[in-house]
Amino acid sequence: MSEKSCTGDEIFACTTARATPRADNGRTVAAWSAVLSLSLGVFALVTAEFLPASLLTPVAADLGISDGTAGQAVTATALVAALAGPLVVIGTGKVDRRLVVWGLSLLLVLSNLLAAVAATIWVLIAARVLLGIALGGVWSLAAALALRLVPARLLPRAMMIIFTGVSAATVCAPALGAYLGDIMGWRATFLAAAAIGIAALLAQLATLPRLPPGDVPSLATFGLLLRRPGIRIGLLTVMFVISGHFAGFTYVRPFLEQVPRFDVRMISMVLLAFGIGGFFGNLAGGFIAERSASIAVALAAILLSIMAFLLLFFGSAASLAFAATATWGFAFGALPVSFQTWNTQAAPDHAETAGALLVTTFQIAISLGAVAGGLLVDGLGAPGAIAYSALAVLAGGVIMLAIGRRSERRPG
Repeated sequence: MSEKSCTGDEIFACTTARATPRADNGRTVAAWSAVLSLSLGVFALVTAEFLPASLLTPVAADLGISDGTAGQAVTATALVAALAGPLVVIGTGKVDRRLVVWGLSLLLVLSNLLAAVAATIWVLIAARVLLGIALGGVWSLAAALALRLVPARLLPRAMMIIFTGVSAATVCAPALGAYLGDIMGWRATFLAAAAIGIAALLAQLATLPRLPPGDVPSLATFGLLLRRPGIRIGLLTVMFVISGHFAGFTYVRPFLEQVPRFDVRMISMVLLAFGIGGFFGNLAGGFIAERSASIAVALAAILLSIMAFLLLFFGSAASLAFAATATWGFAFGALPVSFQTWNTQAAPDHAETAGALLVTTFQIAISLGAVAGGLLVDGLGAPGAIAYSALAVLAGGVIMLAIGRRSERRPG
């Protein structure tokens, strides 16, 4: 299949087929139960990743620390995930991928159990380090695993099922975390997340077939891709947009408590609306990215920035704060699929290595955003983090609209 014939949903299958020698694995029957177990694992991972945002205030109060300090649990996860992605892919290159997935799911469970009994911020950060390893490893392997479990022609459907776990966690985790944290306590909420991880591990133990190791990318491939303008434009945009988003989102609960003065149940409703918005944003982002990845990224970033500015200047109005946060979720939901499409189109011959670069950049951006947001929250209050979010995301959107769009239009 030629590159010019790949459009829409086919682009991921086309690019990974060229980049991965095992794209045509001889499968005639899809292992859908194994794919579903991966989706459940992704749901468990993203749920655990999002919990600090919805539990930040009670965690900080219980451990006797500031909201900004508690937010560094997000930083720890992201920093470790940034390193773990490529290291897991390269370091476990000779290990059956089934065993690697089982090990990463076990780390997820242990992380939540350790967080549930944390008596200090350092124990909580240690728990989140374990989560970071699991997170970076799973995201780096997800596409390659799907490629091994279904016939090549069904890869887009398999990826859709796996990413359904992300959408479901985006909808459920923030609101459910805030609600359960209120009625059961934040420690019991982490135990509930551990139970989800155990269910995912059991499903994977029962369904994943043997997956002998394939080819492993080298460090030289990463350097090769970093010399490509399209990759650099995409990664620079990710740094601005994702750091801006997480600077605001990590501290959205303190903002909603301090400015529109929402109670816990209202915050749960707002976060649920954020998640639902993200689910539909994912669909919209995919639809637009089929036609232009640069436009999809730019529109989502600019919309997110507008919502952050609305919260900053008019957030005391309860109805506007609710609507702006939900629309923020819609805008953010469009970004992952848009970034992935841009990244794949920029490196169709090394799609997996490009994916590892994207994962690493995402996590570094999350770390920068959480650090910047924490400093601003402690120094200026929650609105300081929202202001940084608005400006950083706007900068990323302008970069993609001005430079990325021109690069996308250029032949070849």
